[in-house]
Parts: sequence; C-alpha cells; structure tokens
Amino acid sequence: MRAHNYRNEAEERDLMIETFENIVRQHREKDGNVISLMQDTQEEFGYIPREAVNYFSEALGIASSRFYGVLTFYSQFHLKPRGKNIVSVCCGTACHVKGGTRIAERVQRDLGVAADGETTEDRQFTFEVVRCVGACSIAPVVLVNNRAYAEMTPDGTSKLISQLKKEGSGAAR
Repeated sequence: MRAHNYRNEAEERDLMIETFENIVRQHREKDGNVISLMQDTQEEFGYIPREAVNYFSEALGIASSRFYGVLTFYSQFHLKPRGKNIVSVCCGTACHVKGGTRIAERVQRDLGVAADGETTEDRQFTFEVVRCVGACSIAPVVLVNNRAYAEMTPDGTSKLISQLKKEGSGAAR
C-alpha cells in the first residue's frame, strides 16, 4: 500500500481519479481484467474505494455488479479502509482452547475497537479474528502484518500492541 497524503478533498479526488486512470491504462486490453484492476487498486489504496468501482465500470463498460461480485467473493479484497498494521488473532481450535478468545478481547480493548474487522480512527490498526493460521503447535498465535507471534497471552499481546503504538510503524510488511 502506498502512502497517500492528501491536502484537501478536491486534491484527494483528483489524485484518486488520476490513479484510477493509470490503472485502467495498464489493464484496458487484457481479458478478465476485473481481478487485476482490483488487485492494483487495493495495492495502491489498501482497500477498494467505492469511487474506483464506479470509475472502472464507466470507463470500461463493465457493470458495477460484476466488480462487486468479485470483491465480495474473494476474501483478499476489502471495501473499507484498513489500518497500517493488521492484527489478526487466531481463534481456531488450538488457539481457542489456549486462550485465543481472551487475547482477542484484550486486543479489542487495547485498540479501542468494538468488532472483528474494525479499524482504529487513526488508521494505524485493523483488528481481525481468523479461524486458523496453521501454527497450532505454537498456539495461541497473534499475527501482525502476517508475522506470527507464538504462545501469546493477553498481557503479552498488550505489550506487543503498546510497542507497535510507540514505534508508529509496526512490524515490517
């Protein structure tokens, strides 16, 4: 995800449109370009803005429902802005048995978010619960930007979140 630092709403809109135009130019002649368009858009913005779907639909003559069909089918796509740091708490069977739910509750409290998939107001963190990360032997597991932290506890997770907040940049993506 590239950093976008916009000065005002008009400039933000102009830069978004310019970005959409560049993405369309790259994919205009390719068959099956809907997924590629969405991947590039998400790479650019960190999520798929509604404006992107509207722009691509009009520019390419493809029904917006086709875009939304792809976006809602594939879990890799996100329709809401996500945080700079993605904190995923595993609550699969092994992690759940070893306290995954308590860890998830602590992360929610520490980040001040109410629900799975929610992003902090400053867009520094997105919290999500995942069902299994395939690391049952080191349960419970917390992922930060896909980096696994093993045998976590609620207190250990609070320390990790506190450290990430202090660093301001979090773990490397």
